[in-house]
Amino acid sequence: MSVYHDEIEIEDMEYDEDTETYYYPCPCGDRFEISKEELENGEDVAKCPSCSLLIKVVYDLDMFMVSEKVPALKNSELAVA
Repeated sequence: MSVYHDEIEIEDMEYDEDTETYYYPCPCGDRFEISKEELENGEDVAKCPSCSLLIKVVYDLDMFMVSEKVPALKNSELAVA
């Protein structure tokens, strides 16, 4: 069980599109960070790379679910019964 420094809403974090990472200021002067990929995998803990503090990220997992693309069948591929 982890002890969190705080719980932060995803909307309060800063998003960097280049690195696809969310950031939030840490009291040590660095920033907590969690990647979009980690969020898609259900992770909710952002870590600070400079100290031992952790925050819990509050977000809707459904907004980060990667949908599987299924190719559409062509008319010629459809079987007629």
